[in-house]
Amino acid sequence: MKRFRTLTGLAWISPWLLGFACFTMLPLAMGLWYSFTDWTLLEPAIPIGMDNYERLLGDEVVHIATWNTLLYLVISIPLLTIASIAMAVLLSKPARFQAFWRVAVFAPSVLPLVALATIFKLMYDAELGAMNKGLSFVGIDGPNWFGTEAWAMTAIILMNLWVVGPAMVIYLAALRDVPRDLNEAASLDGVSWWGRLVNVTLPMISPVILFNVIIGFINAAQVFVVPYIMTAGGPNRGTYFWSMYVYDAAFKYGDMGYASTLGVVQFAAILLLTLGLLLVGRRYVYYRGGMT
Repeated sequence: MKRFRTLTGLAWISPWLLGFACFTMLPLAMGLWYSFTDWTLLEPAIPIGMDNYERLLGDEVVHIATWNTLLYLVISIPLLTIASIAMAVLLSKPARFQAFWRVAVFAPSVLPLVALATIFKLMYDAELGAMNKGLSFVGIDGPNWFGTEAWAMTAIILMNLWVVGPAMVIYLAALRDVPRDLNEAASLDGVSWWGRLVNVTLPMISPVILFNVIIGFINAAQVFVVPYIMTAGGPNRGTYFWSMYVYDAAFKYGDMGYASTLGVVQFAAILLLTLGLLLVGRRYVYYRGGMT
């Protein structure tokens, strides 16, 4: 009977298992194998051992892409977390047209990234863009957004804040699960609104914060579409990210072996850093019933 239940369960999840094996594990294994080869797609792969990994260590473009990706992660993840929590707190309060405002915040997340990146590229135009036109109304001369490395990176990070919708919806659900009596007790003790938010609400939703931070980190570490369309990695490779180098190595330079090496290193780095976040979460995240 136990074996029958096991086989029945495996049969139900077999489509997922098959898809996971074919579209995740197999490409990962092939990428790992090709990372030890010299392969140009048009010719058979030639095993070359660790040459691609040794080349990676001395590649100046790798250093640039690593720095840009880390800079983007360090700035965008905290900003996105703060913005999504702030929007969730605001939209959790009773207000007129509450449903409309929730939909309005979430709606941009439904649009394809290609469309959003194209729209924002036009908005950031130094002379005709809506961004600088809006700044001029308040007496501020808008910058040439894509003229320098710093402003180009700033433009991409600000554009990323436009898609706070998915994280905001998850935080809204988490806020509904915060026990009301805890906030009422803190209020009776004279704790301010900010004190209740920091000492009651945020600890109670900390598992959700950890989840959103990890998802945001994984997505940000693979950023590609937005900078590729908005800046193409410029100016002076100031917005050239790791995923863009993987793409260029594979399809622009035809070096699939080296591209596989870059992809394997990216996967390993994301995996290790995600595990690090989980370990940090064990110390700082509060779960019902105590700390774990």
